[in-house]
Formats: sequence, C-alpha cells, structure tokens
Amino acid sequence: MMDLAPALAEIFLLAAVCIILVADLFISDQHRHLTYWATQITLVMTALIAAGGAGSEPVYAFSGLFVGDAFSSILKVGVCLSVAAGLVYSRAYLGPRGMYRGEYFVLALFATLGMLVMVSANHFLTLYLGLELLSLSLYAMVALARDSARSTEAAMKYFVLGALASGMLLYGMSMIYGATASLEIGDVIAAVQSGQSNTTILKFGLVFVVAGIGFKLGAVPFHMWVPDVYHGAPTAVTLLIGTAPKLAAFAFVARLLVEALGAEELVVEWRQMLVLLSVASLILGNVVAIAQTNLKRMLAYSTISHMGFLLLGVLSGTAQGYGAAMFYVSAYVIMALGAFGMILLMSRDGYEAEELEDLKGLNQRHPWYAFIMLVMMFSMAGVPPTVGFWAKLSVLQAVVSIGYVWLAVLAVLMSLIGAFYYLRVVKLMYFDEAPQREPIEAGMDSRMLLSVNGIAVLALGVVPGALLATCERAITLSLRIAS
Repeated sequence: MMDLAPALAEIFLLAAVCIILVADLFISDQHRHLTYWATQITLVMTALIAAGGAGSEPVYAFSGLFVGDAFSSILKVGVCLSVAAGLVYSRAYLGPRGMYRGEYFVLALFATLGMLVMVSANHFLTLYLGLELLSLSLYAMVALARDSARSTEAAMKYFVLGALASGMLLYGMSMIYGATASLEIGDVIAAVQSGQSNTTILKFGLVFVVAGIGFKLGAVPFHMWVPDVYHGAPTAVTLLIGTAPKLAAFAFVARLLVEALGAEELVVEWRQMLVLLSVASLILGNVVAIAQTNLKRMLAYSTISHMGFLLLGVLSGTAQGYGAAMFYVSAYVIMALGAFGMILLMSRDGYEAEELEDLKGLNQRHPWYAFIMLVMMFSMAGVPPTVGFWAKLSVLQAVVSIGYVWLAVLAVLMSLIGAFYYLRVVKLMYFDEAPQREPIEAGMDSRMLLSVNGIAVLALGVVPGALLATCERAITLSLRIAS
C-alpha cells in the first residue's frame, strides 16, 4: 500500500472516470447535468487527495517510475482546479453546439489523468505515457465538433505535428538511454555526474529533447500548431488547451531538463538552445499578435510570447529561476482562464464572440465584465498591480542574476510592444461604440467564477509573496538540482 500512496490521486481519478464513462451510457440528454456534476466532484476530490500527499520529502513508487513530492502535489492541485474552472466556463457554451455530452467530460478527465502522470513521472517512459494520454485526448476534443470543417482541420494539423514532435522526443530519449544506460531520472543524473555517460550521444539526444519540449510549449520555431489549433478548436477546448496543460508542460521541462539533464556541463548546452527559443518566441509572438483581428489568434501568439518568458526562468539554471518560472506559469494559467472565460461568457447560440470587434463598447453593455477583461489584459501586459507584473519581474531578476542583462532588456522591449495589442482590447471596450446593446446572459456559476478569477489576479498582484514562496519552496524541496 505504501507503494500506491504517491499515486492515490491518479488511481482515484482513473476509477472515477471509468465509472462515469459507463454510467453516462444510461443517462439521457435531459439529465446530462449529472455527468457534469460527477466530473466536477471527481476533479475536486482528486485535488484534495493530491493536496493531502504534499510531504517534505519525495516518496518513490512502482520501482522508481513514480514520485510524490511537494512540487507534484502543488501542480496537481493547480491542474485539477483549472480544468474544473474551465468546465464551469464552458457549460453554457457546449449545450447549444451539441457538445454537452459524456464524451467531452470523459476526454477532459483522461487529459487530466495524463497531466497528473506527467507531473509525478520519475522515469522517461512514465513521462511519455502521460504526455501521450494528454495529447490523444486533446486531439479528440479539438475534433469533437464533427460538423465543423475548421475544427477537423485544426485537429488534423495538431495530430500530425504532435506525432512528429513525439517522434523527436522519443528519439532524444533513446539517445539519452544509449548514453547513460538508464531511463530513470535518478540513474541518468548519477551517470552524467559521475562521468560514466557518453557525452557526444548525450548532447545529440539533448537537441531532440529540447525540440520536443519546444513543440509542447509552443515555442518558436515549433509554434506552427498554436494559432491554427487555438483558432480552429471550439473555444471551450481552446480554453482547456491554453491553461492546465501549461502546468504539465512546465513539470515536463522540470523533470527532463532541470533534474535528469541538469548537470553543470549540460546546462551550458541547453541554456544556449533555450536562449534562441526564448528570443524567437518573444519577438515573433509579440510582433505577429499586433496584426491579428481574431481574439483567439491574438491570444495564441500572446501564449507564444509568454512561453518565451517562461523559458527565461528555466534557462537561468538556478533554483531562483525555476521558482520564478513556476510562479510565472501559475500566474499565466489564472490569466488565461479569465481571458478565455470572457470569450465563452460573451458567446451564445449561433454566435462566437472571438473577433476583436465583438468587444466594442463592452463597458456600455456590462461595466463589471469590461473591468475584469481589463484586469486580464493589464496582467498579461505586465502592468502593476496585477500578478502578471510580478511574474515577469521575478523571471527578469533570475535572468539578470546570471549576467544575461541583454536578454532581460530585450524581454522588456518586447513586453512594451506586446502592451500595444493588449491595450487595443481595452480601447475597444471603453472608447468604441457598442454595435449591439442586448445584455450578456450567463449562469450564476460562470459569473461568480469570473469575478473570483479577476479578483485573484489583482489580489495576487498586491500580495504575490505567498505564491512565489510556495513555488520556490516546492522547487527546493522536491527537485534534484545540481549545485
């Protein structure tokens, strides 16, 4: 039983999703809300179980394949709560589009299970299994609107490019196995630090691993799927893709680069690659976003630039930088939930509120919603006193601490460019005339959650210390960082 303890959250989630999958067969469309509430209860219970497993020392299970630690517990709670919040926002959107079905909720739960496995992986095969469970679920969810040619095209692009990225990742892992004779993260660390690994093969494998990571994060030049999938997928699925998987992707980076390949001589190698990915993502993401008229595509390119910032924290190679990167990805997920939640809130039957023009005069129609969207845009732009400001500042401090002042200056300049398209949204909401005056109808749960979401972005901007300290503590206690 002790061997099962670190994986209790995953075991409970798997059992629950199997029960929901079978039970949904006997539930009529009129009572589909039962499946929805069962899904939400499952996610909340999984989060509580994961939170209860946060110990000061890592606990290994299944012969070293799995690990339970403070780092994984915090990210698991974040994943479950962000998926649950996404389902709350999506509820009113899914019904009129024929997607309020058991398949959607089951796929969301399987995607969540994949993310939890990724977060607690202590072995390359476990990492890959979690990644593929997540990816396959997302491919199916993007294509779930079967009558939409745009969604089908986006799913095909996502699937084909995802398969290529998985192939590169597997090839890199196989080369690392050839160089170190192990796939377990602890053994890889020991082989690299003792000098028993084949350095040449290890560095070749490192290149393919970084390429695979770049695709999963959506960093340039592996970003080509991001705008098409964000735009083509139903907005409810776009919200899911743009939030919780970012937490799992950060865990993937932490387990692979920070732990397994975090030896000093290897950090020098992958830092150079991450610098290129980060610079390209910051420049392309912010510049191309200016030209977008579709809000989802604009947020897609915005995501690319945010992943550039995330990589700045990772490439620092220090515990401070890793903690800043974890803080950044946590803040980004909260901001993205609010931004995509607003798009879902404004959408209705037969109408997708995904063009920038649709935000015109929002302040005249509903001042509170306009204020929340303003908070989200200001936070993404890094304007104080929002959490986005502190997230960017902490990452920039980590970069400056290793002497990469030029990189910090470039990131600040790109943030100034990025502020243009965020402020354009504010201008449309507050200074343009509303083309339509009908009220925005939304359920009580969506309205309350959106309000809490906006207040959280402001509150964490006023007192960011608790979240930042929690992230740094989790990194220090859990990850095996080479000194």
